[in-house]
Amino acid sequence: MKFYLKYLLLILLIIGSHKSVLAQKQGKAAIDSLLSELPKQKEDTNKVKLLNELSWWYNAENPLEGIKFGQQGLDLATKLNWKKGMARANVYIGSDYFNMSDFPHTLNLWSTALKIYEEIGDKAWIARLYGNFVLLYKSTGDFPKALDYALKSLKICEDNGDVQQIARSSINISQIYLEIGSNSKALEYSFKALKIGESIGEKDITSQALGSIGNIYQSQGFYQKALEYYSKSLKIDDETGNNENNAATAGNIASCYVSMKDYTKALEYDFKSLKMGEKSGNLLRVAETLGAISEIYCLQKDYLKGLEYDFKAAKIAEQIGDKEGIARNTLNIGTTYLESCADTISKPWFLQQIAEGIIPHDAIPKNKVIGRQMAHKYLQNALALSKEINAIDIMRESYHNLSLSYQLMGDYRKSLEASTNYHAIKDSIFNKENDKKIMQQGLQYDFDKKEAIAKIESDKKIQKEKLLRNGFGVGFVIVFLFAIVFFAQRNKIKEGKQKSDELLLNILPAEVAEELKAKGSADAKLINEVTVLFTDFKGFTQFSEKLTPHELVSEINTCFSAFDNIMQKYGVEKIKTIGDAYMAAGGLPTPNKTHATDVIKAALEIQTFMQKYKAEKELKNELFIEIRIGVHTGPVVAGIVGIKKFQYDIWGDTVNTASRMESSGEAGKVNISETTYELVKGEFECEYRGEIKAKNKGNLKMYFVKAI
Repeated sequence: MKFYLKYLLLILLIIGSHKSVLAQKQGKAAIDSLLSELPKQKEDTNKVKLLNELSWWYNAENPLEGIKFGQQGLDLATKLNWKKGMARANVYIGSDYFNMSDFPHTLNLWSTALKIYEEIGDKAWIARLYGNFVLLYKSTGDFPKALDYALKSLKICEDNGDVQQIARSSINISQIYLEIGSNSKALEYSFKALKIGESIGEKDITSQALGSIGNIYQSQGFYQKALEYYSKSLKIDDETGNNENNAATAGNIASCYVSMKDYTKALEYDFKSLKMGEKSGNLLRVAETLGAISEIYCLQKDYLKGLEYDFKAAKIAEQIGDKEGIARNTLNIGTTYLESCADTISKPWFLQQIAEGIIPHDAIPKNKVIGRQMAHKYLQNALALSKEINAIDIMRESYHNLSLSYQLMGDYRKSLEASTNYHAIKDSIFNKENDKKIMQQGLQYDFDKKEAIAKIESDKKIQKEKLLRNGFGVGFVIVFLFAIVFFAQRNKIKEGKQKSDELLLNILPAEVAEELKAKGSADAKLINEVTVLFTDFKGFTQFSEKLTPHELVSEINTCFSAFDNIMQKYGVEKIKTIGDAYMAAGGLPTPNKTHATDVIKAALEIQTFMQKYKAEKELKNELFIEIRIGVHTGPVVAGIVGIKKFQYDIWGDTVNTASRMESSGEAGKVNISETTYELVKGEFECEYRGEIKAKNKGNLKMYFVKAI
């Protein structure tokens, strides 16, 4: 799935704040205008500005030319000792290198520019450069660093009151959260940008925010919702004549239709994207769209058309010196040849029968021999090119397809070798798909640190209690004199202790509470199989805006109190509430074998309660809310965090997936994962409802629970 983000965000970060007399011109027109002015310029700051402008406008059409003019601008600015001109030249030359996927040069140039802007105290450009670093680290898969720079940029913009840059930074942050699977946070920041764009009448920002929201819905598989937001964005771009945004949005719409298997519509919008990309002069965009068109033709098994567009894309990558693009297009050509000569490549049983000698190797038609040879040649070239630039993703795919190619050629030893290399890269720490795991490790580190602090405080508390006990022994005689008073107060103390225990059990599971009372702390545990439930109210933000604070809290309390009673009925442990979200889990702190069944029964009873509650509200002509429920089963880490207001909580990928089941569900329905389904399918009537893509996990199957 292509979201066309790389170059859109570069435009967002720099063009969004790029002011010049050429503001109404795009691409080739801007370049021609600048070139005509260049011979008239004296060796002064105006010439530096013009050379820097040329460097910028060439970055998408011919980055090598952009570097040439940018370097001239940098040399002249250095000669004049004009700091701002030097900084701007480094920014724009870095952008040219970025579009050639030369990230080390990009980092060096942008770091130099940042240092100059810090020296002269230009906070606005510091914020913009932080935004550039966001893009750089996203491209290299370092999402924690990308998020760090995005938040830094946002803070400076908020301090400066720069609402346009606040919106742009918000969109950057949204896209990072989208990459790591936090869709609720992604939507929060995109809607923030949308609100700003609409309030200040900035149509480009409004369009980009709408496109960002569309990206989020598309990633969740809500294609109609994504198309709704993309269409709004496209309408604005058509009105403003912004060919760059128009091309990106049309490409995203095409991607949606590909996912929906409507290839006719997909081609219609990809060709629109191609036309807009050519109008804007952005050859990077053009090459990317040509690749998308090839992909659609290949899905329709029109491999000759696919190759035609693959070669067009490759020619552009060569023309602009985009090394990553060259490697990617070489891989695409090899893959297209491979698919064209082995339609059965996606059928493991066919390859297995060849391997076992059941089907003779020469059963593959002879007229496909040349196709296999061409596929092998391009795949080997793609592997070599990807190794040169350390393009991990391309290297991984090249090994994977080479493994299949060797199988078709009957060389199973080399096929196994290529497959081994593919899996080694897939599992390496440098793989971009590990970004979520890295962030989870960071969260685990924070948890361990908090737990260590809690243990230190607990030890201090135990030591203090020990000293008090010793003092009690020494002063026993004195205490005896007050025995009568003590016994008189005993009943009150007993009542107080009972209340204290009841309060503790309201916060912690009984087993954990007893451990805490006995030791002053409770150990974190890994529980191998737990079923986690999430609920969330649909349209809660809009609902809450129509109620007074008292009415809102009353509504939530009514629902959550009912949920608490249901959890208690089925022996499911309530974990916590976060805003309008309710989280619970079965099978902890004491593991059991009925956790999945218990949680599904509880979920169905919540469903019934909310249906009745809705009916009552409708009879009274009052506002009502609907609920989504998601369930997933897997391992979690459970324990207590903090030293005050103890909270029993759980962590792990199981929690994230359960949350994804909820956000991918539908109002009024119980949406469960395949893992949970396998545990309860004999006890409940379930309906298969499709798959969603989950980062690092592939496609996840989902089911609606209909009844017991």
